[in-house]
Amino acid sequence: MKKINIGLLGMGNIGTGTYVLLEKNKDIIQEATGCQVEITKILDRDTTRDRGIYVDPKKFVSDIDDIVLDEDVQVVIELLGGVSPAKDFIYAALHSGKHVVTANKAAVAADMPRLVSEAKANNVKFMFEASVGGGIPVLSAINGPLQANHFEEVLGIVNGTTNYILTKMTDEGLEYADVLKKAQELGFAEADPTGDVEGLDAANKLSILIYLMFGKYVAPSDIPTTGITKVTKEDIKAAKEKGAVIKLLAKADKDTYSVGPELVSLDHPLSSVNNEFNAIYLTGDAVGQVMLYGKGAGPMPTASAVLGDVIQILKGEK
Repeated sequence: MKKINIGLLGMGNIGTGTYVLLEKNKDIIQEATGCQVEITKILDRDTTRDRGIYVDPKKFVSDIDDIVLDEDVQVVIELLGGVSPAKDFIYAALHSGKHVVTANKAAVAADMPRLVSEAKANNVKFMFEASVGGGIPVLSAINGPLQANHFEEVLGIVNGTTNYILTKMTDEGLEYADVLKKAQELGFAEADPTGDVEGLDAANKLSILIYLMFGKYVAPSDIPTTGITKVTKEDIKAAKEKGAVIKLLAKADKDTYSVGPELVSLDHPLSSVNNEFNAIYLTGDAVGQVMLYGKGAGPMPTASAVLGDVIQILKGEK
């Protein structure tokens, strides 16, 4: 049986979840691909952190070249987060002729045309299903069953932190600052929540959706973006009186795009997407309206999408 060696960049919560899921469901992956798949090298500075699992210390490396220049590594999974050095590591792996899978929306959105071009030039796959919607297979749907459509519009609730905050403000009549504090205590919001609450995370994801759906690249910094920090409980009350709720929407058609809090009528399917859940509502000229819904973040849902990409790559290698 063919052995596939994977180099893992980053072993934080998502990286650990990916490692655990690969070990747990090795039989499913092996049956689907006909390959024995193993993470053989891990780039991470913290080799002593208690991750709740045993990882052979010999797998850890401190230099990216130990992975991208290793001829025995066929696939690289990038889960470092952030733009730099992640996008440069992705490029280096693609340039070395390795397939790359990532969940890193910031790195993908920052340099998408160059990374896609480099993958094509080296006849390797660059896949990033987990970068939008976590475990929701929205990119696979766009690139697969829905690809015969001319897409007309996308509306997305693509950030779980802001959706949780707005849901609690709506259901419990609380102020933004109080809900944010609660969200941080529960782990739904980071200690520094700027990327989420100011809409930057959603803009990264919308940039990726625009590229795939409308065939053009719009940098996240060029997407008009407003966060939820100025939404008040009076705004929430006014929305209720109009038969609506406030959601942070990432939206685009072929000409316009934006991220910001908007009124969503109670008769629209997105109005009932609550707490940390995400949903992407697509309109195509043939299929009409389609909504994909599920958990948009978390180690295991994200790991599910990451390893789904790995399986798709290996099926293509048969």
